[in-house]
Amino acid sequence: MSMREMTYGEAVKEAIAEEMRRDPTVFLMGEDVGKAGTVFKVLTGLHDEFGDDRVIDTPIAEAGLVGLGVGAALTGSRPIVDIMFGDFITLAMDQIVNQAAKLRYMSGGQAIVPITIRSTMGAGRSSAAQHSQSLHAWLAHIPGLKVAIPSTPADAKGLFKTAVRDDNPVVIYEDKMMYALKGMVPTEEDYTIPFGQADIKREGDDITLIATSSMVHVALEAADALAEQGISAEVVDPRTLVPLDRETLIESVIKTTRAVVIDEGYKSFGITGEIASIVYNGAFDYIDAPIARLGAMDVPVPFSKPLEDATIPTPEDVIHAVQDMKIIRR
Repeated sequence: MSMREMTYGEAVKEAIAEEMRRDPTVFLMGEDVGKAGTVFKVLTGLHDEFGDDRVIDTPIAEAGLVGLGVGAALTGSRPIVDIMFGDFITLAMDQIVNQAAKLRYMSGGQAIVPITIRSTMGAGRSSAAQHSQSLHAWLAHIPGLKVAIPSTPADAKGLFKTAVRDDNPVVIYEDKMMYALKGMVPTEEDYTIPFGQADIKREGDDITLIATSSMVHVALEAADALAEQGISAEVVDPRTLVPLDRETLIESVIKTTRAVVIDEGYKSFGITGEIASIVYNGAFDYIDAPIARLGAMDVPVPFSKPLEDATIPTPEDVIHAVQDMKIIRR
């Protein structure tokens, strides 16, 4: 397969552009998505190619623009709705949770809502408490929604294209700290990644590190350091929370007998607890140590950079969690 290097942000833009060229019912709407190319400048150039009719700047009204997107999806379009910060999804929860997620079920399958909602997650930019949260667990809790959390440029492109083509509402979270991250991406235009297919980013034998979004890179850095200590860590990226590839997660832990789950969402009542429970149920007879969980500190995200950094799991946190398990090489 032919590959080329691009950034995470470029991969997202390319996915959107390719889907808009392929399907005239696809359009983009959101705050500052037009000439500005979003506040992160990720989509610069799309407005020049597709114009005002298909790249639509909206008022600052998340409930209204998501509601418009749901209506457009119900009547034959495939809208991509941009929510600038994941924190602002709270303003459109009725439209997402009670309308988009429910209408296919409530209509007995007569109505579909093929809407893609793209938003951001992750701290690290000193954007303070209302612009830095990782709330993906909220929407993964709602039947009727699919949730994707790509960690690499290739995954961002492949999952985004799959999201746009899906007949169900999909929320895709992009960690805002990864837009400049570079990686190799397949050149083929029809490159897609099926939902519900985890990816083993690094193979190992002694412990499984299950990590999401930017925490995949934290886990990979920790795995490099652990290798120097003679510990072989496998890094598994679920890539989508809904649907979740339970089999790959369980099979990895059966092989390694230990696990650490790392996610940037709040630790309490979040993704790490759900994944740990799934792994416990599926691999209980093989587990040699309690599963460790690392998540964001249960506090509002501070504006202060040193305090903010202290709330996010680090490679050192992962290493310490693994060391606490006192792994004995088999």
